[in-house]
Amino acid sequence: MGKRVLIVDDAAFMRMMIKDILVKNGYEVAGEAENGLRAVQLYQELRPDVVTMDITMPEMDGIAAVKAIKKIDPSARIIMCSAMGQQLMVMEAIQAGARDFVVKPFQQERVLQALEKALA
Repeated sequence: MGKRVLIVDDAAFMRMMIKDILVKNGYEVAGEAENGLRAVQLYQELRPDVVTMDITMPEMDGIAAVKAIKKIDPSARIIMCSAMGQQLMVMEAIQAGARDFVVKPFQQERVLQALEKALA
């Protein structure tokens, strides 16, 4: 049984890319959310082992979602996914409690490395 991951990204294409990497490498996709609000709801329902969280999303951004999830579960493991040039937001997310970050476009090795680090 693989570790359960909640994938959060407003772009269906990005969710599909992460899902592909996860499934090929023995992870289980617990659920998918298209915004931070839905991510927080799904986190409460599913209690995944790890969350991959996009930073820029409608309704609630990734940083606000990290803070909300950390309120629910201080030990939550969250990996931020950011586009190039979002360093300040990534730093803010790490301060809010994210464990690591991955830059888009996703590279399989880097995604797996971040997941292993978060789960260690």
